[in-house]
Amino acid sequence: MTTSSILESIFERHDCADFKWIDPREIVVAQWVRMKCTFACSSYSRNATCPPNVPSVTDCRAFFQEYACGVLFRFSHSVERPEDRKPWMRKVLKCLMQVEREVFLAGNPKAFLLPPDNCSLCTDCPGVLQECRHPGNIRPAPEAMAIDVFSTVRKYGYPIEVLTDYDQAMNRYGFLLVE
Repeated sequence: MTTSSILESIFERHDCADFKWIDPREIVVAQWVRMKCTFACSSYSRNATCPPNVPSVTDCRAFFQEYACGVLFRFSHSVERPEDRKPWMRKVLKCLMQVEREVFLAGNPKAFLLPPDNCSLCTDCPGVLQECRHPGNIRPAPEAMAIDVFSTVRKYGYPIEVLTDYDQAMNRYGFLLVE
């Protein structure tokens, strides 16, 4: 694996300076998260990176056990209108995809990103992974991989709360699995 200082310079070059090193084996994976995706999210089966297009909760848990090193990125932002969230998240996704690529090219073949939101590259996602217009450039959100983001980020001392209004600052979190 590449030294942490080299990776940190990649993060900072892409304005991803608010991060913490984590042990991916300590990521909290929970069935309730998948139930929320299935029954309480409008993206269910409408986004190629959301359930049912992702591995089972058991497979997700096993996946995180294969990594010993990861990064938790924090992005804080306020929006004036609800529709402003998606363009901001699209910008964050594109930035993090570039970070993942540079980390991979720096000698980390297992680099894998989980961005802070479901894929927003297309405004009209076909909803089926096999029909994705950007294969190779999409990644599932942490929640799609059954990550209890609230419990996991609190373990690392980051703030996270349920927001009740769009004028409140959002704390969004992405994960980069490195090795």
